[in-house]
Amino acid sequence: MTNADAVAETENVLARHWRDFVAGNLESIMADYAADALLVSAMGTLKGHAQIRPMFESIFSHLFPAGTSTLKLEKQTVEGELGFIIWSGSAPKYEVPFATDTFWIRDGKILVQTFAANMVKK
Repeated sequence: MTNADAVAETENVLARHWRDFVAGNLESIMADYAADALLVSAMGTLKGHAQIRPMFESIFSHLFPAGTSTLKLEKQTVEGELGFIIWSGSAPKYEVPFATDTFWIRDGKILVQTFAANMVKK
């Protein structure tokens, strides 16, 4: 795969992932992850779908319920298989003035994601 192909694939996955995160589409979000994906945050490391899915279920039901939250993609940078985003948001219970995710994407799947955010309870 050329670097241009990797960039295009990474951009496609990031666009779909962001769209479905904003919409709260759990099934599509989970389809983006490799079966053995890692998601690393200040709360710990989640491994595989069995650990990642409950986190998104909680996010969509408690933190960013679809239709009641506003999320804004502030910046996106892609270098080959690496994608980096900065975003912000507002939800009924939380204000998120700054959040960032980094993704390693190969063959259309997220292999590794890191996440950090400044979340302020309302």
